[in-house]
Formats: sequence, structure tokens, C-alpha cells
Amino acid sequence: MLYPFVEPASARRPETLDAIRETVRAMPAFDCSFAETSWFGEDVLWLAPDPAQPFRNLTTGIVRAFPEHPPYAGAHEDSVPHLTVGERRLADLPTLRRAEQQVSAHLPVRARIDTVLLIEGAAAPRSWRVVQEFPLAP
Repeated sequence: MLYPFVEPASARRPETLDAIRETVRAMPAFDCSFAETSWFGEDVLWLAPDPAQPFRNLTTGIVRAFPEHPPYAGAHEDSVPHLTVGERRLADLPTLRRAEQQVSAHLPVRARIDTVLLIEGAAAPRSWRVVQEFPLAP
């Protein structure tokens, strides 16, 4: 919901975990689908959620709790809800275009969003791991 976020040592502090828990449990779980691909330029291939507003609400709530951590460090005026499929920093454009064709053949993907994950990691591939899960309201 928010990247970048607090440093890993801060993420484990009880006050940080409590603030996330309070924010997330006030928001209802919801169903969504990912029916189409889209691009940020030619750099990032992503899936658009429908509806997008519940994701925006989650992001807004987390930013209210942690105003010193705006989405993408404030680099973009609007935080577009999306599910990243691939990035040019990890694959060339022809590979991403093939991935788009392959993914598109399996859309829509439907999901129940009932949990927010706090994850941590580094720029290195396969370094990300779940620190804590926070359920949304039933």
C-alpha cells in the first residue's frame, strides 16, 4: 500500500505495528479483479485493479498514520493502484511484451482482499519477506 516505508528496524516497533493494525482493521475487506494490463511508459507492466478506490482508501489511511512516508517518496502526484507484473530494470522490453501476452491470456484474475502484508527487503531479488499480516475488517 505504501512504498518506500519505514526502515526495517522501525517497522518492527510496537507503535508502528499498532498504527498499521488500527488503520487496516477499520477498513472492510473487498473483492476485486484484475482484467487488463497497463504500462507506466515502457518501464513498468502492471495490472489495474477494479475497483481501485478501496486500494486508494488503504493507501490514504496508511499515509495519514505515517505522513513522513508519502507514496514513492512523493515522486508522483497521484499514487495509481496497481499490481506490478514486471519492470525494465529486471527485463528487456521484448521480454515484458511477451509477459504481457502470456498474462493477458489468463485475465481476469479475481481476488478477495482481506489482508495487508508488511514486507521488508532490499533491491536484491528474492530478498523480500513478510514481517506481519494485518486483517481488514470482515
